[in-house]
Amino acid sequence: MTVKKNIKMNVIQCYAPTNDHADEDKDYFYNRLQTVLGKFKDKDVNILMGDFNAKVGSDNRGYKEEINEKFADLCGLNDLVIGGSIFAHKRIHKVTCVSPDHVTEN
Repeated sequence: MTVKKNIKMNVIQCYAPTNDHADEDKDYFYNRLQTVLGKFKDKDVNILMGDFNAKVGSDNRGYKEEINEKFADLCGLNDLVIGGSIFAHKRIHKVTCVSPDHVTEN
């Protein structure tokens, strides 16, 4: 917390349910996360980190490719920047899973 401005930094670490979970589970997760984010003041610095199992495309200002709309909407609603899309990374550092056909990457 800064002494003069009384600004707090909030760090939220979480892991979202994967796409194979029921829609109710994903809705519950994002609604609960919104409740937590809604408790912070506008002047606070909020860092949301973890594994959101989200594809957001290469541009954090617009949606391209396959996207996780729940994650993108949450970030937009709370003025959060999707940091993984700001800095250029080599393709080898973007992929964590390759399918058995060696074509599909996530």
